[in-house]
Amino acid sequence: MPEQNDTVILEIKENIAVIILNRPRVMNAFNDELVKMFYSILKKIANDSSIRAVVITGAGKAFSAGGDLNYLSSLGPAEAREFIKSVGDIVREIMTMEKPVVAMVNGVAAGAGFNLALACDIVFCADSARFGQSFAKVGLIPDCGGLYLLPRAVGIYKAKELMFTGKLIEAKEALHLGIVNQIIEKEKLQEFVCQFARDLAEGSPLALSITKSMLNRSGGMTLDDVLEGENAQQTVCMQTEDFREGTAAFREKRKPVFKGR
Repeated sequence: MPEQNDTVILEIKENIAVIILNRPRVMNAFNDELVKMFYSILKKIANDSSIRAVVITGAGKAFSAGGDLNYLSSLGPAEAREFIKSVGDIVREIMTMEKPVVAMVNGVAAGAGFNLALACDIVFCADSARFGQSFAKVGLIPDCGGLYLLPRAVGIYKAKELMFTGKLIEAKEALHLGIVNQIIEKEKLQEFVCQFARDLAEGSPLALSITKSMLNRSGGMTLDDVLEGENAQQTVCMQTEDFREGTAAFREKRKPVFKGR
């Protein structure tokens, strides 16, 4: 069982990993301890073949308010550079992980917390959630991959508006902009996301991994690049046990049991 004073809690339920940012008194803001523990947990999950899907959420009323300003203001240049690099490493790990990652945004997602949600593959939020690129309000630029992720989600002009003003937007506007996949009643959010993760975990790990990788790289690829990649990767998939199991299950009108090989 996890220690409740850990800044990040890992719960493994069957083949699903649930990561809980656990600094509720400061809205799960990032400090050095949280970032290091978060990254360590992500690496552990990435190397565990028994885990098929990942959920990231926050303890208490917030998803994450982003960087802990009290901590950030104590850093000198070298420490600041190392900390921001470590935050970026979290985004890279989430986006390159060979498993689907779902953000369960249970409350405010601001600053780096907003961008952490964007780094995930699927984003579900409570109807009470709010999102804000709050960096400019405290004299900072967006980090945690936001300058890459947000324009790709909402377009360059809307990204500039959100980042220049730092305004908070409600869940409905986030849905309209394509920042979240779906809004769920707060009381039903956990149940909904856990069921969604279980459904993902029943999919073919290889197919999901390759699809995620190609989609995340597709923005910098030409049509010919994508077609060539599809050719190479689909050929690999067609030789797998998962493909044989999937086609057998289709013929037999039953649910497939994928093994990731």
